[in-house]
Amino acid sequence: QVQLVESGGGLVQAGGSLRLSCAASGSIFSINSMGWYHQAPGKQRELVAAITSGGATTYADSVKGRVTISRDNAKNTVYLQMNNLKPEDTAVYYCNADVLVRVSYGLRRDDFWGQGTQVTVSS
Repeated sequence: QVQLVESGGGLVQAGGSLRLSCAASGSIFSINSMGWYHQAPGKQRELVAAITSGGATTYADSVKGRVTISRDNAKNTVYLQMNNLKPEDTAVYYCNADVLVRVSYGLRRDDFWGQGTQVTVSS
């Protein structure tokens, strides 16, 4: 019904930058919050940043000042600009969206995840 496709991951040296993108498509009526999570090997998935449809943002303490989340509501796309990357930022990054989905009987609220994109920061 709804697909999230991420792009922009890769290998970067410490101090470098990456910009992740996540585009949502499908039977979308509207999208509430969108966010980015990361999961390092052997660790739980954690919130990196989130943004509401109105533009209010939340950041993990570990990334404040280095990361900016933004979204283009017309394109159903969320971005994550990451600067001054550190080796500890190495993880798989997942996009998440809280979506009102068009279904046969009306609307249904549901939560969707992207497939993940690897970010590796070398020291």
